[in-house]
Amino acid sequence: MRIASVTINGRATYGVVEQDAIKVASAATLEQHPDLRSAIAAVGVAELPSLLSDSHALSEVTYLPVIPNPDKIFCIGINYASHIAETGRPLPEKPVVFMRYANSQVAAGQPIIRPLESEQLDYEGELAVVIGRAGRRIAASEALNHVAGYACYNDGSVRDFQRHSSQFGPGKNFPSTGGFGPWMVSTDEIADPAALTLQTRLNGQVMQEAPISDLVFDVQALIAYCSTFTELVPGDVIVTGTTGGVGLFRDPPVFMKDGDVVEVEISGIGTLVNPVRAER
Repeated sequence: MRIASVTINGRATYGVVEQDAIKVASAATLEQHPDLRSAIAAVGVAELPSLLSDSHALSEVTYLPVIPNPDKIFCIGINYASHIAETGRPLPEKPVVFMRYANSQVAAGQPIIRPLESEQLDYEGELAVVIGRAGRRIAASEALNHVAGYACYNDGSVRDFQRHSSQFGPGKNFPSTGGFGPWMVSTDEIADPAALTLQTRLNGQVMQEAPISDLVFDVQALIAYCSTFTELVPGDVIVTGTTGGVGLFRDPPVFMKDGDVVEVEISGIGTLVNPVRAER
C-alpha cells in the first residue's frame, strides 16, 4: 500500500493511494484517530484500510509530510562508504545519530527553503524508515517486524551551520529544509529494503545513485541501535543516511538555489519532488 498524509479543503487526513485517487479517513474516524501516527498505533498498517471510506482524486489533495508529527526523527550521518570516502572521515564504529525536528520537514511538492543565513543548502537523498510497532532493545533479527513502511527523504543540509562544530543539529533543522514523501510503501510490498536503489536528481541531472545495500549500518542495525537508547514508537522515523555525490564535496561545490527542482527517487517507492526557494 502507498500510504499518505494529505489535506483536502484545508482538513488534514490520511489514506491509501490507488492510481490517481486516494481513499481517506472520514470525519468520524478522524475524531478517534486524528492523524496517521495515531491510526498506525491503534490498528496497525494491515488494518488501516478499515478506517477509510471517502475517495478523492489526487488532484484534489495537498500532501503533508508522511508523518507530520513524529515523536522522534533519527537521522544517520556518514552511513554509505562512498559518502564516507568523499568526506575523508574514518569508517564509523557505531551509527552517527542526530535528531531532526518535525517543523523542519516539508511535503512532496512544497518548496524546500534556502534560509537567509546561508547559500550552502545541500541535497541528501535518503531512505526513510517509519516505525509501526513500539519496541525497546529490539534485536536486529526482529527489527523489520517493527517497520510500518519506507519513504523517500531529502535530508537537506545547511552546510556552513552543520560544520560550525562536531554537532550536525544546527545545519539540519532550519525550517522547511527536509523533504518527506509523497507517501510510504508498506512492508508487504518491500520485503527487503536492501534490494532498493536510490537516485537524487537536481534539475534533471543525476547527482547521487546507489543501492540501499551499500549502507554501512543497514536498516536492521539502525533499529536495533536506536531502540537501545530509547523506545521506538509508531510514527518514529529513521532517516538512514545519504550516499556519495553531495554538493559540498563536488568540485566546484554545488548547492541548491532559488528556482531549482530536486528529486529523490527510490525504486519500489516513488519519487519525492520539491522546488527550491530562497527565503524572502
